[in-house]
Amino acid sequence: MSCTTILVGKNASYDGSTIIARDDDSGSGRYDPKRFIAVAPADQPRHYRSVLSHVEIDLPDDPCRYTIAPNVLNNRGILAEAGANEHNVAMSATETIAVNERVLGADPMVELKPAHGEPGDVDHRDERPGGIGEEDIITLVLPYVTTAREGVIRLGELLETYGTYESNGVIISDVDEIWYVETIGGHHWIARRVPDDCYATIPNQLGIDDFDLADAFGERREYLCSADLREFMAAHHLDRTMDAAPGHFNPRKAFGTATPKDHIYNTPRAWYMQRHLNPSEDWDSPAARHTPESDDIPWCRVPEAKISLEDIDFLLSSHFEGTPYDPYGTAGTAESRHRYRPIGINRTGHMVAIQVRPYAPAVNRTVMWVSFGSGPFTAAAPFYANVNDTPAYLRDTTPEVSTGNLYWANRLIAALADAHFYETSNAIEEFAESARAYGHRLVERTDAELREMTAQTSASESQESAGAAEITENASIATIARLQQSNEEMAEYLRTHVTKLLNDVLYTSSNLMHNSFAMSDRWN
Repeated sequence: MSCTTILVGKNASYDGSTIIARDDDSGSGRYDPKRFIAVAPADQPRHYRSVLSHVEIDLPDDPCRYTIAPNVLNNRGILAEAGANEHNVAMSATETIAVNERVLGADPMVELKPAHGEPGDVDHRDERPGGIGEEDIITLVLPYVTTAREGVIRLGELLETYGTYESNGVIISDVDEIWYVETIGGHHWIARRVPDDCYATIPNQLGIDDFDLADAFGERREYLCSADLREFMAAHHLDRTMDAAPGHFNPRKAFGTATPKDHIYNTPRAWYMQRHLNPSEDWDSPAARHTPESDDIPWCRVPEAKISLEDIDFLLSSHFEGTPYDPYGTAGTAESRHRYRPIGINRTGHMVAIQVRPYAPAVNRTVMWVSFGSGPFTAAAPFYANVNDTPAYLRDTTPEVSTGNLYWANRLIAALADAHFYETSNAIEEFAESARAYGHRLVERTDAELREMTAQTSASESQESAGAAEITENASIATIARLQQSNEEMAEYLRTHVTKLLNDVLYTSSNLMHNSFAMSDRWN
């Protein structure tokens, strides 16, 4: 299992944006190179076949343009992971979760069944495709929706029609709403809207802890679900909730897991994120309500202060700083420092925080804050989503190691710096602070230039009303070009400063090699 998610409602964020963010972590012992690309409508398949499950789906003929952060290797399919489309709908998929045995017994996963025998044999069996999964979800949903709610409905229809072979949490957002979808067995699903004044934390565990069936089957304002969820739960005795409010139940207890492995791998991450965002509560004493191993840490809550992108970058890079559980720390014991799975882990492929800003025009509303590699050794930088192409430094990641792209450069820095964490920390912190500051300045400057371009276009249209349509089209082309220029500027900044950081970290680490010797060859 892998990945960590934090979702921030528009009234909980520092600037009124909806923000969805997730670490995409590969499985243990695997490191998947990542890239950042734009997908044109012409490049979107009209007939889709999954690499892993072999499911085949005909797709609509009217996809929109979208930008994603997929794997480089296609051995497990596209795995788009995080993306935003030209309608300012954003997705992150998926957060790996788990459902319990009762759910799996009632609605088994839809797994690929290979063909058996030869045609004409008595025991011949045709291949039976599996359902959809992480490989497919963004590609099947994002190009065809204009709101987050539409995205939830489309995903739900796909799950009910084709099923799934794995348990996943899927995030879909727009400028007004954030929806979190959890798959329940092979064909069922639930979705809850993140309250505007709250944040939600999800650490590889089925997380929704309250669900209003009356709303889901009534006004559908805050909750959505598969059409037969009530009957499914009743038929298989899945609701374990005691003394719940009328019409409510706890999906975490009904569908989820709470195992000793969860207490090592999952719950500590939710504990740490909420400890940071609600620091006035007691998190550490023997009387603390929630500990790293608590099964009842809330799915969402109101933060004590508005949440910034820096908070998100810190949390999704964190390794339990300030606690006895920090693998780089000095507090606690050798055992406690490696007791729990950190958030910022060695096998993070990327972190993408997608910010949909209500105060920006639609064309430049969505910004994707991207980092590649292990979070403690890098920083997220902003890239506009509504573009036709992305910078080569992030787009053209090679399958093999190379310093010519951001992914591998960051992986090299992390591997070198890990062994000398404190000796290299100043250089890494200086890089991270400078990169984020430059990113904020670049976005503000680009936004201001786009406002001026819009004002000039409006003036031209009023003067030449006969050619207004052509003027508008040319302005749109110019705007996209300006967004791409901004992205290139950010990429060039990263290229220069990541190269310098690699040089600094390599120098420091070289001086600390075990076979070092201070006396020079000529005694001086």
